[in-house]
Amino acid sequence: MSGPRRLDWEEGSPERLYVLTGGRSGAAREQLDLVTLIVSRSSPDPGLQPEQAAIVRMCGYPLSVAEISAYLSLPASVVMVLLADLLADGRVEARPPIPAASLPDAELLEAVMHGLQNL
Repeated sequence: MSGPRRLDWEEGSPERLYVLTGGRSGAAREQLDLVTLIVSRSSPDPGLQPEQAAIVRMCGYPLSVAEISAYLSLPASVVMVLLADLLADGRVEARPPIPAASLPDAELLEAVMHGLQNL
């Protein structure tokens, strides 16, 4: 056998991603998007997949779906399927992102920052 042989379970291999999701896709996209905030409602159980347990552990404070995807180095579509299972089991809670209108005005923040620097 010449040349390097590809391992069957490389990090991003389609086979691994298929096993993680059980071949499912798409259903979670209806209730989640990349900016949806996820917060844990329980601690991880031994029966969870390692990736799901990692999600429950890391979401002690709100994280977006995009952040979870980046931390786990998994495609967002795979993370959404895993989150859909966790949501159905009541292990995590999905919250809408903070609307921009409720955030302080950028000019006000700059004025406060300049005022503090002048002290």
